[in-house]
Amino acid sequence: MQKCDHCGLSYHEEVLIKDGSFKEVKYFCCKGCQGVYHLLKDEGLDGFYDKRGKTSLEPPKTVLDDTKKFDLDGFKKKYIREKDGFYEVSLIISGIHCAACVWLNEKILYKLEGVIEAHISQANNKAKIIWDPEIIPLSAIIEAIRSIGYNAYPYDARTQEAHANAQRRDYYARLAFGIFAVMNIMWIAIAQYYGYFFGIEQNVKNVLTFAEFLLATPTLFFTGSIFFKGAYYGIKNGFVTMDLLIASGSSLAYTYSLYTMFSGIGEPYFDSVTMIITFVFAGKFFEVLMRKKAVDTLDSISGMMPTEVLSVSKNEKKFVSVESIKKGDLIELKAGEKVVIDGICMNGEGSFDEASLSGESVPVLKTKGSKIISGSICLDSVILYKAKASAKDSTMSKIASLLEDAMDKKPRIEQLANQISRRFSTTVLSIAFITLLAWWYIAGFSEALIIAISVIVIACPCALGLATPVSTLVGLGVGAKKGVLFKEAKFLESLAKCDVLAVDKTGTITLGKPEVIGAEIFEEFDENILYALVKSSSHPVSKGVAKYLETLRGDLREAKLTNIKTIEAKGVEADFNGKRVIGGNRRLLKEFGFECEDKEATNYWFAVDDKICAHFTLKDMPRRDAKEAVAKIKQLGLSVVMLTGDNENAARQSAEYVGIEEFHAALLPQQKAEFIENLRAQGKKVVMAGDGINDALALAKSDIAISLGSGTDIAVSVSDIILMNDSLSSLAKAFLISKKTYRTVKQNIAFSILYNITTIPLAICGFVIPLIAALSMSFSSLVVVANALRIKSGK
Repeated sequence: MQKCDHCGLSYHEEVLIKDGSFKEVKYFCCKGCQGVYHLLKDEGLDGFYDKRGKTSLEPPKTVLDDTKKFDLDGFKKKYIREKDGFYEVSLIISGIHCAACVWLNEKILYKLEGVIEAHISQANNKAKIIWDPEIIPLSAIIEAIRSIGYNAYPYDARTQEAHANAQRRDYYARLAFGIFAVMNIMWIAIAQYYGYFFGIEQNVKNVLTFAEFLLATPTLFFTGSIFFKGAYYGIKNGFVTMDLLIASGSSLAYTYSLYTMFSGIGEPYFDSVTMIITFVFAGKFFEVLMRKKAVDTLDSISGMMPTEVLSVSKNEKKFVSVESIKKGDLIELKAGEKVVIDGICMNGEGSFDEASLSGESVPVLKTKGSKIISGSICLDSVILYKAKASAKDSTMSKIASLLEDAMDKKPRIEQLANQISRRFSTTVLSIAFITLLAWWYIAGFSEALIIAISVIVIACPCALGLATPVSTLVGLGVGAKKGVLFKEAKFLESLAKCDVLAVDKTGTITLGKPEVIGAEIFEEFDENILYALVKSSSHPVSKGVAKYLETLRGDLREAKLTNIKTIEAKGVEADFNGKRVIGGNRRLLKEFGFECEDKEATNYWFAVDDKICAHFTLKDMPRRDAKEAVAKIKQLGLSVVMLTGDNENAARQSAEYVGIEEFHAALLPQQKAEFIENLRAQGKKVVMAGDGINDALALAKSDIAISLGSGTDIAVSVSDIILMNDSLSSLAKAFLISKKTYRTVKQNIAFSILYNITTIPLAICGFVIPLIAALSMSFSSLVVVANALRIKSGK
């Protein structure tokens, strides 16, 4: 038999792990023992084994050497970024369920020597940590997080999805049981209260009490376990949180109820315990659901960009990874492909969709010498261009980097109830303890305990805890019915505090689809021919003309065209019964010998043989409800400013039409973000509404980000609020709902504070027995809930 060199337990030698990395071969019964032995040896703590003597240990239940993997080169290459001599990593902190958890983790991290920066997003529990590797290894940071009851693992979109689903299922099971217990215990409580006032046989009362005990016990220790866990780690690290008050109030009520059940003295309060735990936990469950909907923006950007490009060298073409491309390499780009690396066009010409960068809906023509920008899409040709930067130094990569910084720096707005409860929790517990000591001296322990419990129960944070979550749950429900999705409950409050709305033009104020605003017919022609010609193209302008024709006539049929040819960045040419038909821009017609002049708009010309038959002018039209929505938002006291990448004339027309006095045109994504930052530097609370990648930076820099449901994945993922029905009237409704909800939250908090100020002194003086305290607590909760339900009214 051979002993394990760590735990000292004896096993057959053939089943042990042999470790030859030391001067003498060491034997271990499991990876856990091996990992602990290495850890103690590395830290110079191997003297532990001398002090242990012959005492055997229990093998670790968890493999502790997994923290060492955070310091390996493989982990570093995959997850860690070097920045100005420091290391930076993104981690997911599991176990976070409230703003206090975020605050606690950040406090612990900042206490570690060598940690430069630590930001945790409550929306998805993602932490950005910057540290000095010369002072502290990442494994020590992970161990510090674990020491306070949380866990950390490297951020990966796939594993994050699995963890989020697992947490959601766990919370659902806990809440479902709590609701089941409340529904059943309320019926029992009615019988108990009736018996208290009108009489009840003792044996019947005992059966009802035992039934309440059976329902309250698993509710307290299963559904309410997260409150006990939060309270424990709060106390361990010297922080008094709302979890402690919820746990102490419910557990003391539970303990007293056990006493009354077995002694027959007094009245039990198992129903109060069940309601306290279930109602407050419902708010926690909602936050888990909202975090599940949060999507990581950087992953969306990475997923949208190709990982390979077609490299051209010495007449040889081959696909290579984007990371292997260097400045000066030649890249071939085909129609429909997205640009990954910035460059200069060397051969060919074609239209590029740069809407994701500038917000401009009209394609941009690129010829030899033109700049090719990463993030744009080649629409209709084959282009050969020279790389002017590496992948990580190209436009889209820079936007991703800036976006990450912006999201990490975004301020978290704590809910007003949590701010108050920090002091409230400590104060109530202190008052209850002093009351216990005073009455113990005056009237003995039994009466003192009952009065102290009355103080905690009557001041139980049920009303204070429900003041915010119930109101926000109702507000979110109303919002969902009206097509407004808030990703987090806290965004209702944040939106209500904002005073400036910055809104994108293309796709937000406007539809993002060019529409015909003028048509000139010079010669009669068969509209079916034109309809077939525009339907053969996927260009936005052609689609706009096709839609216009469909509104004029419902019986259009596509004529049979032959020899259809798409002419790069110009239009389409085809034959019909021996006649040549062409449709496109002025440059196309000029090549065929036609003379025509464009108007100040997007133009589409149509010719048959040697005659120009029609001319169409198009415009990206404002949404039908834009003008009314802007007016309503102004009535709420907000300033409205429009930001766009479009030209001055187009911006002015749209702004004047919807009633926006201030607008800024021809802005790049970075300039939009800088404008938002300048507003915030002036003390403004800014809402940004947009729908494209070009808005992502500005959305991330704002206090509240709003996007349309039809917007790009990037805009939707970085946004805090989504307008599901693509209606700007929903934007006005979002402000109305948030302001009404926030007003209700403040009313509920004011009521709960007034209630506690009034009732706690009565309980201290011994005028309130625990039964009346529980009834008062229930009454305060009913008032809060009833007031919250008023949000549903249309007034």
